[in-house]
Amino acid sequence: MAAMALDPRMPPRDECVLRDLLDRHARERPDAVFAVFRDGRRWTYRELHAKVRAATAGLQRAGVAQGERVLCWLPNGAEAILAWFAINYAGAVFAPLNTSYRGELLAHAVRTGGGTLMLAHRRLADRLAGLDTGALRRLALTGEGTSEVQGFDCTDLAAILEAPGEPAPLARPIEPWDLQSIIFTSGTTGPSKAVLSSYLHLHAAGAAFHFLREDDRGLTTLPLFHQAGTGAIYRMLIRGASIAVVESFRTHEFWDDVRATEATFLTLLGAMTRFLLGEPPSERDREHTLRHALMVPLTEDARSIHERFGIDLYTAFNMTEVSCPLFSGRNPGTPGSCGRPRPGIEARVADENDCEMPTGATGELLLRADMPWAFGHGYEGAPEATARAWRNGWFHTGDAFRVDAQGEFHFVDRLKDAIRRRGENVSSFEVEREVLQYPGVREAAAVAARSEHGEDEVLVVLSCQPGADVEPRALVDFLLPRLPHFMVPRYLRVLAELPKTPTGKVQKHVLRDAGAAGAWDRELEMGALKRERLGS
Repeated sequence: MAAMALDPRMPPRDECVLRDLLDRHARERPDAVFAVFRDGRRWTYRELHAKVRAATAGLQRAGVAQGERVLCWLPNGAEAILAWFAINYAGAVFAPLNTSYRGELLAHAVRTGGGTLMLAHRRLADRLAGLDTGALRRLALTGEGTSEVQGFDCTDLAAILEAPGEPAPLARPIEPWDLQSIIFTSGTTGPSKAVLSSYLHLHAAGAAFHFLREDDRGLTTLPLFHQAGTGAIYRMLIRGASIAVVESFRTHEFWDDVRATEATFLTLLGAMTRFLLGEPPSERDREHTLRHALMVPLTEDARSIHERFGIDLYTAFNMTEVSCPLFSGRNPGTPGSCGRPRPGIEARVADENDCEMPTGATGELLLRADMPWAFGHGYEGAPEATARAWRNGWFHTGDAFRVDAQGEFHFVDRLKDAIRRRGENVSSFEVEREVLQYPGVREAAAVAARSEHGEDEVLVVLSCQPGADVEPRALVDFLLPRLPHFMVPRYLRVLAELPKTPTGKVQKHVLRDAGAAGAWDRELEMGALKRERLGS
């Protein structure tokens, strides 16, 4: 503790390290509720503490050592939370994977995440067969589905997490700067990158939510393999508050979930607000416990949400690599604003040489924090990408912003080629790579196109090899087993030639500006795709 006392900005272990937080809350508020689940189950902090300690003992018996990485491939639910907490309680590193991953995306994530053990749902595990999964040798499986996967030593996850026992002592205390998780973010010019995150990083992101109190309950609809999901839980944990866990956002069941779980806070992403406003007005619109919400991005719908449902809104800017560096006040009035730098954050808008731009001009958002380890500390296995992102001592977001005369930061566009669809970052590089595997495709470009809900959908524009013809339905059928559902393009357009610069690069801005008008629409022709519901 002496090293931490030298820096007053550094929180002590029992305010930021998961193991120490749980120990403290179990002592100070044992009967307070931590988690409420859709099926009616509730965990108090005393019960959570006991469950996590038993599960930690099971992981240790299975050979998980302090500092080891453990892959976690589970849907949202009690089991996924228990697995995460037990991994960290053991001093190991939580490495969750997107449940939609398959093919080379999955293999890359497994190899990069590292570790010899994966905790996985049985209905996902078959996707590992035949892939180069690096050091992975053991699978602990749960749910209905396969019991064996060729090439792996398989066991039952419940036998690990639910067997009684007390954990063995750690070799050393877990420090705030120790590696807590490895979470994948979207790749844009290459494969997805694995962000290295410390306990201090996760704590800093949670502490940014200055308005949350001990009596708040956060509704968790976002997946734990995203920073938004883990952050939603951790921000409540550091306050000794509570969470309400549902697998995903479903418009028709949303208010019933809020009322049943007595949730007071949640994050509204993208089209979620449009979906809620699209429901017929009801006399029960204000019969709920929700007090406030984080709305990202802040659109013209903010006032309607506030007035119809009586919810106070905030907005922010965040990425997996940072910790909610921009945050607004209550009920901000300017659509497109992301707020101002929160305490402890420096933010500037700069040109390609990192020189600051004048007020109102557009450039790249650069960020840095005054507390050590408050941001992610690099990309696993990608030192060159880490150096590029952190050049000149600033984190380069890759996003275009402008600052107005009042000091508000406004998101303008993405400098990268990422597409954000309903809360998921889609790598154009990875979509294009799979489309190009289809016979007859000569070149392909994936860009964002606006849907009728006002958010991004994936548009693929392609050209064919001489004499070839690409039938859209057949291409989609080809992509379904190769890409997560959210990456499968909704719109397809075939051109004789893609527009290019004099140096031969595809002019994606031309394709974006043209939009999806007149393009083949998968949802009209084949219906919408949804995330596979696995249960918990």
